[in-house]
Amino acid sequence: MVFIRDPCGIACLVVTYGAVLYADYVVIRWIILTTMPGSLWMSFHVVLFNTVVFLLAMSHSKAVFSDPGTVPLPANRLDFSDLHTTNKNNPPPGNGHSSEWTVCTRCETYRPPRAHHCRICKRCIRRMDHHCPWINNCVGERNQKYFLQFLIYVALLSLYSIALIVGSWVWPCEECSQNVIETQLRMIHSVILMLVSALFGLFVTAIMVDQLHAILYDETAVEAIQQKGTYRPNRRKYQLLADVFGRGHPALWLLPCTSLNHASRYHDTPLLSHEV
Repeated sequence: MVFIRDPCGIACLVVTYGAVLYADYVVIRWIILTTMPGSLWMSFHVVLFNTVVFLLAMSHSKAVFSDPGTVPLPANRLDFSDLHTTNKNNPPPGNGHSSEWTVCTRCETYRPPRAHHCRICKRCIRRMDHHCPWINNCVGERNQKYFLQFLIYVALLSLYSIALIVGSWVWPCEECSQNVIETQLRMIHSVILMLVSALFGLFVTAIMVDQLHAILYDETAVEAIQQKGTYRPNRRKYQLLADVFGRGHPALWLLPCTSLNHASRYHDTPLLSHEV
């Protein structure tokens, strides 16, 4: 388990969970229980809405606390005092494909292809896309699946909240309490949640589209900035998705758990140890 002690990231975590808890409170207390008392629809929406909240919280916690793909440090320091002779004195691992390996002078180690150094995590991350303050972690090889799931569930929760609010306005409950104070409070909470849901919904949808584009075209945000192009242009789109979500059935891809054959492809590349 990892946790980055970054003030900005921790603040974003508090805002995220605060917004989710507020949405759950407003929808359950002021929308469902107030406008659908005692009906079958009330039970249906309470269960379904809280199921989405649970999946959102699970995927988010997995993205926050999972190792994004940190490159292990060597047991002994490597000598990079002269990078021009590095390949001769300290040959990188990788079965001879040394041209794909690079040197991180901050970590003082070799890093595999597509790994980049994060200044916030202070480590090199495999297939690093970006550092996201909303999960207080890097989005990398090992947690991109959970990050994308989190985005999907936030978008679904935002859309679900807006639909329930609009439904309560279009089809008001005639038999419900007509207390003026309760009606005004419900309207205030509904408007606030509508704005928050629209804001978060549009925000995460834009990020979700960007993430899907990065996966389907096999180009991380860092690689896009460096204009490196697609890493594996001949790989099928389904295979690229399976690389992220696992080799299990696509119906299981939205579950925030390790899929079959998903963990097996992650392994720590042994780094050579050289005495200085």
